[in-house]
Amino acid sequence: MYARRRHVYFAMMGTCIGLFVLAWGVVRLWSVPVAVGMCVVAMVIPPLAAMTANRRGPDDRWWDDPSGDDKSDEWWDELDGKKRRR
Repeated sequence: MYARRRHVYFAMMGTCIGLFVLAWGVVRLWSVPVAVGMCVVAMVIPPLAAMTANRRGPDDRWWDDPSGDDKSDEWWDELDGKKRRR
């Protein structure tokens, strides 16, 4: 899952850079308002790319780390259906 999110992130950021380059290298020659609109769209992409790259997937089990409280860890393991290692 991590590799897939990384690929999506780089695709989104590549699109962002492409929009900026096309807007001010090509499109501004015909229409400045369209070039500004493309830059506004490109401005929204980086935060969305960061949220996409940093979100947790269903396979990312960050909550599995033991808390240090044996009773609590045993209770959570029972809820998750895991056998506890002793």
